[in-house]
Amino acid sequence: YGYGHGHGLGALRDREFPRLRGITYLDHAGSALFPESLLKAFTDDLRNNVYGNPHSQNISSKLTYDTIEQVRYRILQHFHTTAEDYTIIFTSGCTAALKLIAESFPWIPEGTKQPSSRFCYLTDSHTSVVGMRGITASMNVLSVPIKPKEILLAKSRLPAEEQNCTTPHLFSYPAQSNFSGTKYPLSWIQDIKSGKLCPIKIPGKWFVLLDAASYVSSSPLDLGVHQADFIPISFYKIFGFPTGLGALLVNNRIAPLLRKTYFGGGTAAAYLAGEDFYFPRKSIAERFEDGTVSFLDIIALKHGFDVLEKLTGGMEKIKQHTFALAHYTYTVLSNLKYANGAPVVRIYSDTDFSNPDVQGPIINFNVLNENGEVIGFSQVDSMASLHNIHVRTGCFCNTGACQMHLDISNEDIQRNLQAGHVCGDNIDLIDGRPTGSVRISFGYMSSFEDAQTFLNFIIATRLSKSDTEIPLQTVTKPMTESVPDDHLSFNSADKLSPVLQISDRELGNISSEAETTGRWQLLEPEAESIRAAVSETSVPTYRKGGKPITIAKIYLYPIKSCSAFEVTEWPVGNQGLLYDRNWMVVNQNGVCMTQKQEPRLCLVNPSIDLKQKIMVIQAEGMDPISVPLEDNTGKEAVICESKVCSHRVKTYDCGEGIASWLSTFLGRPCRLIRQSSDMKSKSHQKNTKGLSSATNISLSLVNEAQYLLINVASILQLKEHISARLKEPLEIEELIRRFRANIVVSAPESFEEEEWAEISIGALKFQVVGPCSRCQIICIDQQSGERNKEILQSLSAARGRKTNFGVYLMNQPFLSSFSDILSVGSQVLPVLKENTEIQPPTSSEEKCSG
Repeated sequence: YGYGHGHGLGALRDREFPRLRGITYLDHAGSALFPESLLKAFTDDLRNNVYGNPHSQNISSKLTYDTIEQVRYRILQHFHTTAEDYTIIFTSGCTAALKLIAESFPWIPEGTKQPSSRFCYLTDSHTSVVGMRGITASMNVLSVPIKPKEILLAKSRLPAEEQNCTTPHLFSYPAQSNFSGTKYPLSWIQDIKSGKLCPIKIPGKWFVLLDAASYVSSSPLDLGVHQADFIPISFYKIFGFPTGLGALLVNNRIAPLLRKTYFGGGTAAAYLAGEDFYFPRKSIAERFEDGTVSFLDIIALKHGFDVLEKLTGGMEKIKQHTFALAHYTYTVLSNLKYANGAPVVRIYSDTDFSNPDVQGPIINFNVLNENGEVIGFSQVDSMASLHNIHVRTGCFCNTGACQMHLDISNEDIQRNLQAGHVCGDNIDLIDGRPTGSVRISFGYMSSFEDAQTFLNFIIATRLSKSDTEIPLQTVTKPMTESVPDDHLSFNSADKLSPVLQISDRELGNISSEAETTGRWQLLEPEAESIRAAVSETSVPTYRKGGKPITIAKIYLYPIKSCSAFEVTEWPVGNQGLLYDRNWMVVNQNGVCMTQKQEPRLCLVNPSIDLKQKIMVIQAEGMDPISVPLEDNTGKEAVICESKVCSHRVKTYDCGEGIASWLSTFLGRPCRLIRQSSDMKSKSHQKNTKGLSSATNISLSLVNEAQYLLINVASILQLKEHISARLKEPLEIEELIRRFRANIVVSAPESFEEEEWAEISIGALKFQVVGPCSRCQIICIDQQSGERNKEILQSLSAARGRKTNFGVYLMNQPFLSSFSDILSVGSQVLPVLKENTEIQPPTSSEEKCSG
């Protein structure tokens, strides 16, 4: 590997990154990972020194000021330049640095006597670069997007008379594409500044903004040779710590021309509060660093540079190491074939990964099936998570590159937005076409084993033996030398048959197993009943013929992500089943914990005793503990805000007793909090598409909807499919519990629930608002907390390219003098959809039933 104190990368990883054991982290382009010695050196520094505000004049403040100046020199040294040529301006990150450039560049607007300025940017640029045009537009300056191919062809020099024009123009391009890892020529800098290369033919003087955030994370940048005018960077891309700190390196030839309107603390040499008088400080850095800089984080940078140099030997070695891993991975990945010769992946790249000077350690791709159809990036991400592989998906804040590589037109982007897709969500396919892709990227601590783990994951999920054991599949070897002979090709299973008959005996067994612990009492005679909103314009199409559909099981989950509480009948409230997901467990930072992070939550068994008005919580090896059902929002309760799947909710803490109980059982500090009832109607609401009333839907701590429904026939169909892949087939009861539904129905046909638009159960009416796209929680055995990756993979193989299973239901409050209940055995009357394809709810969160 070339570094690691001569003991190899394995020893370095064991010593500096023990937290990576069992994890394959492949999102270094998103953020580097900090080594243990960086944290130790920094915290030792803080323990041994007193650092005051650098704007003061005392001894501790002088120490801070001098240390910050030393860090500035260290940054310049890292980029092979000096204070004579460049000034360091600290910012909150690369984005803030770009915004500063847009606001302070000496633009000449349209409508003046002299020629106006232009802001040109490469379309393969980060959102933060493209966003600069919003500021330039407000200054009446035109922005011009330039495609990579266009600038490669723009070799004509301006006429001599036009080169004398002094109008300043700015051209921005990335040293390395954060989408594909393509490295654009650093020679462009001098070519553009000299007039040899013209982004557009217009008289004036060109300045160059080099977006180096992605590039400098794994490559050396010599500003002594490539003297760009502006170089914004984010330090967490290099060190992993500190975050929220960046810098703008400004060439001193342009620095005096920058204009500034706002002045914050520390930037003024003198000013008057009562008159419009202000005189800035002479230092360019101090003039632009509004307020007190993040001085402790800046001090951490010193240790970041020291440790990085000590561990690796420098950026050139990092460049060679990370490229070697990317080259190997690209070579194997690009040669993976199905039995019919079709590629397993489609890689989005402008290079053949043969030269580290033109390609960075980033591989961008989509996984394909044997018919050449794209498998959505959300599904690939979910599968990777099961193998503890951390990747990045979407468009990576680079819409221009995404459009260019995925052949997405401007009209497509607008249509996708109308279809509900926004940047950063998990809507990965629209009309069968991808909206984004999958990105892996390597860092200096990445290993050959990381690359192999990732490749084995792709092989296991697309070319594994287990996939060929499904009945009616042909077994042949893949047509590639890169895959070991014992890996067999993958032919995706046919979609599950829409019809599966279930015997009366099987249905009877399921119904008879229902527990009777959930007998209920009416708490509030005046409680509202729940009504579904039925569209006035739709014409109901009722299901005809066939056996009647009944409720086989009812579950509620009082504590989010904890064990189910099974009942035979239960009241409904205005948020769903009474007390369903009213509580959640949070970590020491107040963040909601789910089985994704803590599988042992499924071993926490809450039950509701309506007569005694308590929730009893049990777990193996622990004494039972109870929590009152009555809302405790008096003066002694601390009301705070929490977030559940981007929804803001008001909560209060349930006390030290249960916090200690949970912390002891889970082996980590945590607390139990409850949604505050007086805030429910306002704090966690959702306007659900298709509901006729304008009234907001009130939710508890659920992710997507008030109810989740699954069908026993669908479970049995899936069970047959999984049994062909597992050595020990799952019991149907265990499968049902994995899908964490509220309502389990016994419909005669498998997956017919996906054709329903609405259902009625007694006086209650529900609207089907979309399918539930499953995440890795279904891989957790709800009785033991153990993971089994095969479940999600089986579901994916069985259902084509998606992992949908079950449907979401919603209803709305309807004033009534009685309380409705749901009961096992009640008949379910569905109304069919006109279009039987249900679209998933539009959300950036995974649709898991926590």
